[in-house]
Amino acid sequence: MDIPNMTLLTWVVVGAIAGFLASLITGSREGLVMMVILGIVGAVVGGWVAGDVLKIANVTGVNTTSIIVAVVGAVIVIFVVGSLGSSRGGYGQRA
Repeated sequence: MDIPNMTLLTWVVVGAIAGFLASLITGSREGLVMMVILGIVGAVVGGWVAGDVLKIANVTGVNTTSIIVAVVGAVIVIFVVGSLGSSRGGYGQRA
């Protein structure tokens, strides 16, 4: 996997934007830090899918393509995390 050479600040900015937009799309109620983390992970996932699988260029930096790819990746990550969390059950849930 070839991760683009983005600075940490750029990853945080794109991740924050992607996490915020993805949480609006999915209706997720994550906190600010988790939203940024899921956005950054989504940006990495989306960047990999766009670059290596779909062969979409220009997925570096803060631009429209990067943000759209990161949002799609963050939505995927939110659904995966949500499905893992609901299948395990949690404290206070009745069997």
